[in-house]
Amino acid sequence: MAHSYLANFTTTNDGHHVVEVNGHKLVRVHGKIYKLNDGQQNATFDDQHHVSNATIPIDFSITKNVASMFVALVLLLLFFGISGFKAKKNKSAPSGLLSFLEPLVIFVRDDIVKPNIGKNYKKYLPYLLTLFFFILMNNLVGLLPGSANVTGNIAITLVLSFITLLVTNISGNKSYWGHIFNPPGVPLALMPIMIPIEIVGIFTKPFALMIRLFANISAGHIIILSLISLIFMAQSGLGDVAAWSLSPVAVIFVLFMDLIEVLVAFLQAYIFTLLTSLFIGLATVDHH
Repeated sequence: MAHSYLANFTTTNDGHHVVEVNGHKLVRVHGKIYKLNDGQQNATFDDQHHVSNATIPIDFSITKNVASMFVALVLLLLFFGISGFKAKKNKSAPSGLLSFLEPLVIFVRDDIVKPNIGKNYKKYLPYLLTLFFFILMNNLVGLLPGSANVTGNIAITLVLSFITLLVTNISGNKSYWGHIFNPPGVPLALMPIMIPIEIVGIFTKPFALMIRLFANISAGHIIILSLISLIFMAQSGLGDVAAWSLSPVAVIFVLFMDLIEVLVAFLQAYIFTLLTSLFIGLATVDHH
């Protein structure tokens, strides 16, 4: 992996220092690691100073976001594994971790999924519960110092929204597709306009989901970083006295924002799951 190869290089960054690792000859140019093509001994460059006889190795190294998702996965498996074991073993009133998770599961089932999907809700309940707790756990883990802001990464929200798009449209019944390709009550002359609008509407719903989660989670982190940056800006512009004077105020506001972010973590998981169940319900409802 390119990241793991960096340790083999010195400060040389011009492509003239060749390192051999596992039978591959590597060079470093402008901070990037290149693998020389077979038979090549040194890097050669074109007129724009791009490496012409080497390629960038495929990087499968684990990123900070992936590591954070693994942490969230382990925590979810641990929490629900312990809770499931206790629920089977103890038939009395729930206690401890189970007393916290069980109301959340019942809330998602009875207040989000059932009202929006209807009688066929059980078919989609596992996906929606997974969606809710995945977003919630990653939102909360992202608040810890040094962790990755997973749900503030638009690639992650894109994948979640794409899965919702697939589930919604694969589950769509005849009435759902009929409203798209044959909108009721629309004059024939307007069909060439309305059908493309309805098709675009298929993609705008998950797109809105993607942007909403990404923007709301990113906004909170940006505010917290901005408040912390004020301390260093004050030190740079006004000196140490100003920085120390501003620090207590900035820290208080950061702690306040952290509490708000905990609320936002639950709220965004709720909204994403609610809208997903609503879209599924609209696609599967029987119209009479």
